[in-house]
Amino acid sequence: MQAGGLNQCASFSALDLRPNTGRHALTAPRSSFSRRPAVGRGLVVVRAAVTADPKTRVVITGQGIASVFGNDVNTFYNTLLEGKSGVKPITRFDASEFPTTFAAQIENFDNEGLIDKKNARRYDDCISYSLVSAKKALADAGLEKGSEAFEKLDKTRAGILIGSGMGGLTVFQDGVKNLVEKGYKKITPFFIPYAITNMGGALVGIETGFMGPNYSISTACATANYAFVAAANHIRKGEVDIMLAGGSEAPIIPVGLGGFVACRALSSGGLTGEPQKASRPWDKDRDGFVMGEGAGVLVMESLEHAQARGANILAEYMGGGITCDAYHMTDPRADGLGVSTCIEIALKDAGIEREQVNYINAHATSTLVGDVAEVKAIKKVFPSMAGIKVNGTKSLIGHCLGAAGGLEAVATIQAIRTGWLHPTLNQDNLVDEVADIDTVPNVKSQHEVTAAISNSFGFGGHNSVVVFAPYKE
Repeated sequence: MQAGGLNQCASFSALDLRPNTGRHALTAPRSSFSRRPAVGRGLVVVRAAVTADPKTRVVITGQGIASVFGNDVNTFYNTLLEGKSGVKPITRFDASEFPTTFAAQIENFDNEGLIDKKNARRYDDCISYSLVSAKKALADAGLEKGSEAFEKLDKTRAGILIGSGMGGLTVFQDGVKNLVEKGYKKITPFFIPYAITNMGGALVGIETGFMGPNYSISTACATANYAFVAAANHIRKGEVDIMLAGGSEAPIIPVGLGGFVACRALSSGGLTGEPQKASRPWDKDRDGFVMGEGAGVLVMESLEHAQARGANILAEYMGGGITCDAYHMTDPRADGLGVSTCIEIALKDAGIEREQVNYINAHATSTLVGDVAEVKAIKKVFPSMAGIKVNGTKSLIGHCLGAAGGLEAVATIQAIRTGWLHPTLNQDNLVDEVADIDTVPNVKSQHEVTAAISNSFGFGGHNSVVVFAPYKE
């Protein structure tokens, strides 16, 4: 599900990427950065100057996930480092009549008691994933509901921005089936509330009491990154102290699988015969993406707020970019112009130079056109790829659509924290375009990340790039 184009004149008024720093907000930089002298890329250190305003610096203090590898961030990332694929034959329903019969599905989802039993039976999985990942993120940030730190939060200055590409697809499918087979009286009263994309975040708000901005962005597979950009800007503008932001998706049901089959977007595995080898970014034998599902949510807060409560800071959100390619419903621009411009906007917003980036978590869906278009875009921004490592998380967990950026943000932050990059699987017969790129083929790689970008692009031409770096005082 990769779109990658761009109209250079795309409007950014909806999610203003510039921090609000007063009457000179249009020209004043958010912060300045110092670099120690370095020989070659990879030794550059991104460090905020001491004069940077802690009110407008945004840091990550918590992470929460629901994934094919469970709900624990460390287990999730360790499994990625092991190079284990989550792609298996679909067992949730009989997929034998479909040309694609596999996905990275969550089996026997454990909500860990974070959802009461009555609602656990009712909720669409998309909502359940949102609630669990959000609560896990809060706990990771030391803000578990009922804790002293949680009770001290000013709930009017705490917001939620958890998006979804498709929302409650299961409840929608079941509702339509009941309408057709049994009539409108058999449609559940929860049909509309559980199908709409904003309800996951709304229910998190109800449970936490967070009264700040709470809405859902839905930009297909770019959704979670859009949410991070918007959430950071609410903090930068001084509207909130803290935001829960990310994406959730639960599409692995007959209508979801059938819809993407109809788009001719999915791998059939016909070239390999093995599901775990179907997602193969940049490989000459790639034939489409593999569906995945889950959720990824970050706790984002101002540095000032995080320091005041003594939070453990995991990484710093440096900046982000969003664009629209205005080109095609599903295909990216072949020249990658949209993506390259989006990356440049993100770096400008972050206030860093391209030489400071040494890791890219690529969108890398394993589609014929999309993979190459993204590489072309990356090379436009980074003429020399020396010292830069590029990997593809989707090769292990499939394409989680609206949740992809959320889970990949977690992978990027964990790379920053651990100094290890997970491998890109199935790197056996690569296209010429990546001959000079280290795709972290098949085996994990040790790498001290100085600054990282995470790319997400979606149907409709929606492009989004976010920049993370180690937190430096």
